[in-house]
Amino acid sequence: MYHTWMRYFTPSPAHHRLGLVCLGVGLQHGTLPTVGPRTLDHHVAVVIGAGGGWFRGPDGREVPVTAPALIWLTPGVPHHYGPDPATGWDESFVDFTGPATSTYTELGYIEPDRPVVPLSDTVGARAAIGRIARAARRGNPLLEVETAAAVHELLVALRRARADVAPDGDLVLDALARDAFQPLSVAEHASRHGMTPAELRTAVRRAAGCSPKDYLLGIRLGRAKELLAATELPVAAVARRVGYDDPAYFSRLFTRRVGIAPVRFREQQGRSVPGGWSHRIPDPEHPPTIAGHAT
Repeated sequence: MYHTWMRYFTPSPAHHRLGLVCLGVGLQHGTLPTVGPRTLDHHVAVVIGAGGGWFRGPDGREVPVTAPALIWLTPGVPHHYGPDPATGWDESFVDFTGPATSTYTELGYIEPDRPVVPLSDTVGARAAIGRIARAARRGNPLLEVETAAAVHELLVALRRARADVAPDGDLVLDALARDAFQPLSVAEHASRHGMTPAELRTAVRRAAGCSPKDYLLGIRLGRAKELLAATELPVAAVARRVGYDDPAYFSRLFTRRVGIAPVRFREQQGRSVPGGWSHRIPDPEHPPTIAGHAT
C-alpha cells in the first residue's frame, strides 16, 4: 500500500535561462514499487525522510539506503532503487535541469560519484520541496520562477544537511568554523579531529564544495569585513583577531581575494549606522528598528 502525489511541467526556453528549472515534484510514502532500471536525461534529488531500502548504480552493486538520506539521480547514469518491502519509506523528489547544474556539480553540491548521501535531517530540504509543491498548484502564473528559486534553496538545504562528521562526532564544518581564527595549519586542524589531511579535504569538499584552506579563508575574511565595517579597530588589530599575526600579509591577502584593500573597504562601507556591534542574529519577522524611525 502506498500513497503518491506528483506534478510535472515543462518550462519555456526563456525560463531555462534562469540557470535552474524545476521539471517536477512528488511526495510518496508506503511500500512503493521499485524504480528502474532506467536512465534519465535530467537530475533528480530523492529525499528519504523515513524507512530504508536499497540503490544500485551502473556497477550493479547494491548500496543500503537508511533515512534520513539523499539519492542523487544524474543524467545518463543508469540506476535502480526501491524501499524495503517490509517497511517502505517516505520519499519526496524534485526533477530539475539547467546550465547551473554544472556549476553546482563543480562546487560539490551535486555529487554524481556519490549517489547515496546520508543526511543529518531533512527539515530544510522538505521545507524547500514543500514550497515547490505549493507553487505547483494549477494555474499559478509564477510557477516556473517560484519553483526555480526553490530548487536553488533545495540544493543549499541538502548540502547543509549532509551528515559528514569527524571521528570525534563533530560536524566537520562546525568544527572548522569554531577554530577558524586560530593560527593552525590544515594538517593541525585535521589532527585535532582524528583525521588525516586527505580525509579532512574529502569531508570538506563534500560538505562545502571547496578545500579546507578556502573554507577557513572565507570565514576569516568574512569576519574581517564585519570588523572593518562595524568597528574602529586598526587593520593590524583586525588581522590579529581573524588569525593573522602579520598585518601586511593580511592586507595583501584581503586585497587579492576581496579586490580592494582593507582601508578602502572600510571607507566604502561608510560606517554611519548608529549603535554598536551585535552578535545577535535579527529575527527576519521582527527586524530591529531605530527608536523614532520605524516605518
